[in-house]
Amino acid sequence: MNTANLTRSETAARSAAVTVGDYRVELDLSAAPDRTRAGFATTTTVTFDATVEQTWLDFIGLSVESVTVNGADVAVEYDGARLTVGGLTETNVVVVRGTGAYSRSGEGLHRFLDPVDGQTYVYTQYEPADARRVFACFEQPDMKAPFTFAVTAPAGWQVMSNRPFAAIQDNGVIQNVEFSPTLPISTYITAVAAGPYHRVESSWTRGELTIPLGIYCRASLARYLDADTIFEVTSQGLDFFAEHFDYPYPWGKYDQVFVPEYNLGAMENPGLVTFTEAYVFRGAATAAQYEGRANTILHEMAHMWFGDLVTMVWWDDLWLKESFADYMGALASSEATEWTDAWVAFANRRKAWAYLQDQLPTTHPIVADITDLEAAKLNFDGITYAKGASVLKQLVAYVGREEFFSGVRRYFRKHAFGNTTLDDLLTELSADSGRDLAGWARAWLQTSGVSTLTIENGEIVQTDPRPHRLAVGLYDFDAVGDLVIRERVELDIVDERTPVPLAPAALRLLNDGDLTYAKVRLDTDSIATVESSLDRVTDPLACGLIWSALWNATRDGVLGAERYLSMARDFAPTETNMALLTAVLSNASFTIGHYLPDPARDRWRGEWLESCWATLHSSAPGSGAQLAWARATATAATVDGRRATDIAEILLGRAPEGLALDPDLRWALWTALAATGAAQLGELDAELARDDTASGRTAHRRALAARPEAEVKASAWDSALGDTTLTNDHLDATIDGFRAGRRRDLIARYDTEYFAALRAVWDQRSIEIARRIVIGLFPAADSLDEVDRWLAANADAPHALRRLIIEQRDHLARDLRVRGAN
Repeated sequence: MNTANLTRSETAARSAAVTVGDYRVELDLSAAPDRTRAGFATTTTVTFDATVEQTWLDFIGLSVESVTVNGADVAVEYDGARLTVGGLTETNVVVVRGTGAYSRSGEGLHRFLDPVDGQTYVYTQYEPADARRVFACFEQPDMKAPFTFAVTAPAGWQVMSNRPFAAIQDNGVIQNVEFSPTLPISTYITAVAAGPYHRVESSWTRGELTIPLGIYCRASLARYLDADTIFEVTSQGLDFFAEHFDYPYPWGKYDQVFVPEYNLGAMENPGLVTFTEAYVFRGAATAAQYEGRANTILHEMAHMWFGDLVTMVWWDDLWLKESFADYMGALASSEATEWTDAWVAFANRRKAWAYLQDQLPTTHPIVADITDLEAAKLNFDGITYAKGASVLKQLVAYVGREEFFSGVRRYFRKHAFGNTTLDDLLTELSADSGRDLAGWARAWLQTSGVSTLTIENGEIVQTDPRPHRLAVGLYDFDAVGDLVIRERVELDIVDERTPVPLAPAALRLLNDGDLTYAKVRLDTDSIATVESSLDRVTDPLACGLIWSALWNATRDGVLGAERYLSMARDFAPTETNMALLTAVLSNASFTIGHYLPDPARDRWRGEWLESCWATLHSSAPGSGAQLAWARATATAATVDGRRATDIAEILLGRAPEGLALDPDLRWALWTALAATGAAQLGELDAELARDDTASGRTAHRRALAARPEAEVKASAWDSALGDTTLTNDHLDATIDGFRAGRRRDLIARYDTEYFAALRAVWDQRSIEIARRIVIGLFPAADSLDEVDRWLAANADAPHALRRLIIEQRDHLARDLRVRGAN
C-alpha cells in the first residue's frame, strides 16, 4: 500500500497510543515570490504523550532535514509520506525541520502568481488530509490539539491564520507574524493565507460578544468585491446560529478569504474560511448565483459548530459535519436572509445531485464504511451532502423542531472540542424527542438507495421501501386559470403499497412540500396537465418538485427526452425562479447531448439554439433571465454553429439591449465560436490581451483547446496527461476544451490511450489531479466494451480508481440505455 494512504485501523491504533499536547508550526514564506524556489522551510514542534516506543508523523514534502526527539538529534527515517520517530517516553517533544513544496493543485500550500500585477498569493487547503503537505503532524481528525502558527513573509503582505496575530516583527523587508494559539482543532482545519490581499473590515455583536469580521480577496479583484452584501449574509447567519445553537461562536474572529485556483467551493477553517474566488463576480450575476453564494457562506458557518467544535472520529461519520452544514445552510438561507425560497433550489439542485449519486453502483450509506483516505476523498459526494441534508430535514419533522435543536445544543455542550460518532448524536436527539432513533438510523443512515414513489389505482407504490412522512398535493385551476393547491393529504408510508383515497385533481403531486427523500413519478393525467400548464403553477416549491420529477423520469428513460425538451422549450422562458431556470437550462442541454439518438440530437441542437437565441432577445433588458439565456445560448452554440455570425456581432458590441458583456460571458461566446471553427487564433489572442487576468488566461486556454482541429486536440491531450506544471484550473480548462463541441470524430482515437494511461496517472499524480483526469477524459463512447475490458483486467487497481471508473461506466451505460429508449 502507498504509505500516504492512511487506513482507519492504523490511525485508530495510533490515537489509542498517542495523545497530542500541542503544536508549534513555523513556516518561512519570505521567498514565496521567487518562482525558482519550489519549496519553503517548515518546522514543527509537537508535544505528545505515548504508550508506545515508536510511532510516525505524517509529512509529504521535498525533504526532511532533521528530527529531534526529546532534545536529541536522531536519524531521519522518512519514506516520502511517513516519518518514523522512536525512542519515545511517556511525554515527548519532537521537532521536525523540513522543506515543503508549493502546490499547483490546490492541495497543501498553493502558490499563485497574479498576471494582472505580478503579485504572489499563497493559501492552504487541507481537507481531508493535506496539512501534512505543509507541516509534520498526526494527520487524522480525532487527534485534536491547540496550534500556534508563526509565519515569516514579505513585508507589506497580509498574513492570516485561524487566530488573530499575537505579535509582529517587521524590518521593512520581511515580517515575522506569530498567532495566538488555537483552541483544540483537527489538523485538516488549520489554515494560513498570505499575500498582498485586499481587506475589508466589519464586526458582529450579540450581547457581550463582539466578533471581528474580515473579507479578503486579491488586490486586482478588489473593485468587484461586494463586501457589504457578504457582511450582511454573514451577520444574518451569525444571528441565526447564535439563536438556534445557544453556544457562543468560539473562534475569536471570522475572516473570509476568496482565493484563486481553489479546488473546492469553500472550506470551513475556523476563523479563516476560504472560498473560491468564483464567488467574486467579475460581471453581472443572476439571483441564483447570489443565492448560491449565500448558501455556501452559511454552510461553512454552520461548520464552526458541526465539524469544527465537534468533529467526527473518522471519515465514516463525515455526514456529522457535511449533512448538517448542507441542511443548516438551506434552513438559515430560507429563514434569515432574503433567499426565502432556498428550499426550492435545494429540492431541485442539491437533491438532484443526491439522486444521481444514490443510483450509482458505488452508492453507499450516509454513514459510510470508509477504510482509508482515498475512499474518504471520494466520499465528499451527493450522498454525504445532499442526501444527508434531506434526511435531516425529515428527522426534524420526525422528532420535532424544538426537540431537534434542544438535542443539538446538548450535543455541542457535551462534546465541545471533542470527537463523536453517530451514536453520540442519536443519544442527544433521542433524549428530548422520546423517540428511539435506532430504527430511523437503520432505515435512512445505514442503508443506500433511493425509493421511487408512484400513485397507482388508489395506492402509493414505492420501490426499495422505507418509512416516509410525506404529503400529496391536489392541485386544480382557479378562476384565473392558475394551478393552485386545493387539498393537502399528509400520511406515513412504510410498505411497498399504501392505500390512499385521493379525490380527482388536475395535478396530484407526491411529496408536496418536499418532506421526504424519494424520486416521485407523476401519473398520466398529471403529466398531461403539466405539459399544457406548467407555467400556471404558482407555488415555486411545487414547480421545483415538478421539474425534479420530470428530470428524474427523463434520466430513467420513463419520460421521453423530446417530451422533456418540449416542456423546457415551452416553459423555461416564463420561469422566474433563477435557481430553477438555471437547472432546467442545464438539464435540457445535457438531455440533447446524452439522451437523444443521432437524428433527433441533430435536430434538437438547432431547435434548442434557436429557442435560447429568441428568449435571449425577448427577455427584459438587464434581467437575470436575459443573462441566463445568454449563457445558455453560448452553451448551445458550442455544438451548433449556425448563429456564429450573430454571436460575432454581439462580441463586436452589438449585443441585445441591457446585456452586460462581462469578460466571463465574452469568453463563453468566444469558446462557442472556437468549438465550431468560427474563431481564429488571432481573435482569441486579442481577447486575451483585452482580459489578461487569471480568469482570462484560463478561459483562453479552454478556447484554444476547443478548436476542431486534429493537431489542437492532440496538443490538448498531451498537455492534460503529461504537463505536470498545469494548475488545477488550467487542467480543467484543457480538458473542457478538448471535449468542447462533442466532436467524437476528433477525439475517439484517444479512447484506448486513456485506458492504457489510467494506472500511471493514479500512481504518479496527486489524487485531486488524478481524479480530474480520470473523470474529465473518460470517453463518451458508443459501447461499454473498452471500459469493461479495463475493469476485467484491472481487478487489482486501487479501490478509489476503480470506483471512479465504475461510476463513469454507469453514467455511460445510462446514456446508452436512455438513448435506446428514445
